[in-house]
Amino acid sequence: MNENSPQPMQPSVKKHSGISIIWLVPVITMVIGIWLVVKTVNEQGPVITVSFNTAEGVEAGKTKVKYKSVDIGVVQSVSFSDDLKTVLISVQVDKQSSGFLKRGTNFWVVRPRLSLRGASGLGTLVSGAYIEIEPGDGAVQSHFIGLEDPPVVKADEAGKEIVLQAEKLGSIDIGSPVYYRGIQAGEIQGYELGNDRRSVFIHAFIKSPFDELVKGNSRFWNVSGVDISMSSEGFNMRTESFQSMLLGGVAFDTPQNIEDSTENIEELVFTLHETFESIEEQTFAQKINFVMFFEGSVRGLNIGAPVEFKGIKVGRVVDVRLEFDPNDSTFRIPVLVEIEPERVISKGEAQSPYDTLKTLVDQGLRARLQTGSLLTGKLFVELDMHPDTRVRLVSGQDKIPELPTIPAELEQITNSIKGVLAKLDKVKLVEISDELHGTLQGLNKLTNNPDIGETVIELKESLVVFKATLKSLDTENVNATLETGKQTLTSLQSTLSLMDNLLRTDSPMQFRFIQMADEMAEAARALQGFLELLEENPQSLIFGKGNEQ
Repeated sequence: MNENSPQPMQPSVKKHSGISIIWLVPVITMVIGIWLVVKTVNEQGPVITVSFNTAEGVEAGKTKVKYKSVDIGVVQSVSFSDDLKTVLISVQVDKQSSGFLKRGTNFWVVRPRLSLRGASGLGTLVSGAYIEIEPGDGAVQSHFIGLEDPPVVKADEAGKEIVLQAEKLGSIDIGSPVYYRGIQAGEIQGYELGNDRRSVFIHAFIKSPFDELVKGNSRFWNVSGVDISMSSEGFNMRTESFQSMLLGGVAFDTPQNIEDSTENIEELVFTLHETFESIEEQTFAQKINFVMFFEGSVRGLNIGAPVEFKGIKVGRVVDVRLEFDPNDSTFRIPVLVEIEPERVISKGEAQSPYDTLKTLVDQGLRARLQTGSLLTGKLFVELDMHPDTRVRLVSGQDKIPELPTIPAELEQITNSIKGVLAKLDKVKLVEISDELHGTLQGLNKLTNNPDIGETVIELKESLVVFKATLKSLDTENVNATLETGKQTLTSLQSTLSLMDNLLRTDSPMQFRFIQMADEMAEAARALQGFLELLEENPQSLIFGKGNEQ
């Protein structure tokens, strides 16, 4: 390079004080990121935990949480509890739905279900299972216990909850219908055993507007399955509906014009009766007890059998026992009955039930067993007036009043037959049979005697001679002939009577004797006619019958 060449210029470097603008880019990026994080955190709802016995159909990141078919959250994770007995499902809930997370909130998995009540959740066959939520009341919480089955009645459904008390649950189950006059008015929500361990409390829900029909005097009874009963009236079968046959059911009714019609039923516990008939039995509060003693068998008389007067039920059998008296080694059958005097409408001056029945007993009131149905053989107690019978009292005690009894009609007939058989047993039938057998043998020998045949032949010859004699008679001998004919007729009738008695026996010559007796009877009738003709017209023997005017 030439020395005289111009030299290049040197750059001048100046130092700049302060922060460079390039740093604004990461700062802005960081601020935006922080803002997005804060916004995301603020927009996200709380995370809750729901425990189930099984996680069937639930998948993390896929299974939705819905309320009225609207998505309000999603399942984040599925894990086991510490004791490995339940499954813990973590759910991310939307912020606007956080107000649902209270103590009374229910969770359950909606999946296809098939039961006697029908099919449900069939839509999940395509969309997959999801968790349904039902908001409740109470304090805010983050841990819930899920339901294994959907609730029978949703919380937002109008109606009233009632409690029923029964001796046993029977066929009633969760979801069993509650009927009012055959219309489904509610469902059974659940049941539990009472603190006394002897009763069952059943929780039911009555939907609107049927809940307005439930009063303090409402009556509930079980209509589960098919009610088949056998009584003195025969077989009885009753069912409320086909659904109640499968699921069980409860029916209720509210009587009208009754003072006890409390409107507030929230704290009431209703009695669940076994049948509607048991409710009717409790309608009559006044009951008086009587005892009856029957001599014959009481097979077919059960507890609960009706006591009827003139065909109208006035009570029922309470107890049937067998008592042994060691003093005389005898047995007695006391039948305890309760009479409901309120079933009888009294006119005029009212008397106490005991005085009324005592008056009726003095007038002939008696009790006896009657067959209510030949098909079932069941018996009932019939009260009726029998003034011609005596009062027969067995007990002699005043602890329980006694009603006199009389034997049943069939028992009377049986006793009469027994009396006749007892009298026949005293008759010497063997001796009478031997004498009768000997008489028949003698009569048989007399019938088969060959002399009888000869007698008959001689009798026929006598008739021929007698006819010839009649032809030779004249008018002068008519009277003598008539007298002789009458004597002959008398002898002939005696002979015919003897022959008729002989021919009644079982003899080998029976047919011949019968034929011969017929001929002799015909001859006797001809002879009698001839003699009557001679008595009325003696000259006919000379002039003939044709000259009669």
